[in-house]
Amino acid sequence: MKHQQIYQDIETLDLHQIDEDNQVFCLLNSNSYQNKKIPFNYLLGIGVAEEINISKNENAFQKLTDFQKKNEGKFLFAALNYDLKNEVYPKLKSLNTEIIAFPLAHIFQPAKVILSQKAINFRQVKTTSIPLKLSLKDLKAHTNKTAYLTKVNELKSHLIAGDIYEITYCIAFSVNEIEIDPVALYSKLNNLSPMPFSALYKNNEQYLICASPERFIGKRENIIFSEPIKGTRKRNADPVLDQIEIEKLQNDPKEIAENVMIVDLVRNDLTKSAKLGTIKVTELFGIHSFSNLHQMISTIEAELKEGCSIFDCIQNAFPMGSMTGAPKLRAMEIIEEVEDTTRGLFSGSIGYISPNLDFDFNVIIRSIFYDKVSKTLSFQVGSAITLDADPEKEYEECLLKAESILNALA
Repeated sequence: MKHQQIYQDIETLDLHQIDEDNQVFCLLNSNSYQNKKIPFNYLLGIGVAEEINISKNENAFQKLTDFQKKNEGKFLFAALNYDLKNEVYPKLKSLNTEIIAFPLAHIFQPAKVILSQKAINFRQVKTTSIPLKLSLKDLKAHTNKTAYLTKVNELKSHLIAGDIYEITYCIAFSVNEIEIDPVALYSKLNNLSPMPFSALYKNNEQYLICASPERFIGKRENIIFSEPIKGTRKRNADPVLDQIEIEKLQNDPKEIAENVMIVDLVRNDLTKSAKLGTIKVTELFGIHSFSNLHQMISTIEAELKEGCSIFDCIQNAFPMGSMTGAPKLRAMEIIEEVEDTTRGLFSGSIGYISPNLDFDFNVIIRSIFYDKVSKTLSFQVGSAITLDADPEKEYEECLLKAESILNALA
C-alpha cells in the first residue's frame, strides 16, 4: 500500500502552485462553521497515490467499495455524479444534453493530505485570468424564463394528479470559449459565499468550484446523519429586517411543507442503513444563517447497522431527496422528462473518508463547473415545486441561488 503523507495546521496555502503541479487535488473547506460537526477547518488531498475513474454502467458502487476497502486506513476523496441514480434505480436513464462530461465517479487516495483546524489563507501569487467583461449576456440559458414558467405549470399538473408530492426542478446556464483561473474564481466565490461544505476539486482538466451549504450524509463513529435543506430567504443588512426574514421563513407554510416531506423521505432512505428503531429527527425546521442567505435545515440521525459498508450507506440514500422529490423514483423520471440538460456533478456529491472510517459528503449545489480543454463553464440552480408553488417566485428563487455565482463571474 502506498504511503500517505499527512501535514497538520498549515495556515497558508498556495493553491495556484498546487494546481500547476498536480492533475488531481481536492480542497474541502468548512469556513469555520464549527456547529456543523466538521472535525477540521479545511482538508486538502493533493496528488494521487492510487485512483479510479468510473465511466457509465460499470457497477460503480461495488468498484467504489472495493477501492475503499483496499485503501482502508488512508484518507480518501470521492466525487459522485448525479447519474449514479441509474445504477441505484435501473429504470432511470439520462438522455438529455450533457454540458460537461464529468466521470460517473472518481475516488482517489491522495499522496499528501493537509488537515487543519486553523483558518486558511489563500496565497495569491499571480493575477487572475477571469475575464472581467463576462456578463449575463454571455451566458446561455438552456431553459429560458418562458419555458421555465411553462414547465413549472406542467409539473403542477403532475402534483394535482398525485403522481408526485414535491419535485426539485433545475435549470442550467453555460458559456463557451472562456478561459478562467479556477483557483482565483474559487477564492472569489468563497469570499462572497463562505459555506460549510465548500470545495475546490480538480480531476485532470475539469474543475468543481463549490459553495454548498448542504450536507448529504455523514458518519461519526456509528452514527449516520443527513441535513436536507428546504427553505431559503435572502439576508438583509438591517438586523431588524433580517430578523423579519427569519420569522417569515420559520412561518412559511410552503417552506415547512417542503421541508417535512423531505424529512420523511430522508428518514426512509436512512432506514435502509440503520439499526431498527434508531432513526430520529434531532432538528426540525432549524434556521441556519449564512453570509447571504437564511436556510431551513432539518437533521435526521440513526445508528448504522452492522455489515453496512460506507458505499452501501451512500448508495441507500443516493441521490439526495432534497434534489429529487417525493416519491423519489417518480420524481426523477419526471425530472428527466422536463429538464433540458443532464445534471452531471450538480446534485451529486463530493466528500472524504477518514482513516477511522468516518465520512462526510456534501450536496453539490451553488457550484461552478469548468472544463479547461473545451473552455466551457456551466452552473445550475433549482427549487422545490409543490402544489402551491408560484412559478414567478420559483424563478426568482433560482436567480437568488445563482446570485453569488453571478457576482463571482461578474
